[in-house]
Amino acid sequence: MKRSEQREAIFKLLFMALFNEEEEMPEKMKFYLDTMEDGSEEEKELIPSAEESAYIREKYQKIQEKLPEIDEILNANSRGWKTGRMSKVDLTILRLAVFEVKFDDRIPTGVAINEAVEIAKRFGGDESASFINGILGKVARDTEA
Repeated sequence: MKRSEQREAIFKLLFMALFNEEEEMPEKMKFYLDTMEDGSEEEKELIPSAEESAYIREKYQKIQEKLPEIDEILNANSRGWKTGRMSKVDLTILRLAVFEVKFDDRIPTGVAINEAVEIAKRFGGDESASFINGILGKVARDTEA
């Protein structure tokens, strides 16, 4: 499983968390990761190993712990679009990417932004990719300053 596929799985889990109670998420996460095996042959290639599953769970948890800080960063860097007004897909992509830019030294900023834009193209609306790119560009500039 490639890092971009792991990132997509984390995105899906974060999105799922918007619609489920926090105490339900460990069971939902286990079900999601376990049922990846039930897909097509192409999907079966995406089954995470035990190590990859641990990485996905760990990163998901770290993002959840940083959500107040991440949302504060997003609200400070998005003119006219506070987190409460953003689409749930865009918000979830931004949360993942801001975590990678601000709190995950293993991920280069450019990679985090490019991956977020790719996820937006796949799951977001027509304007999602440019919206996300704009906000993340501002976050990245503020991080470098």
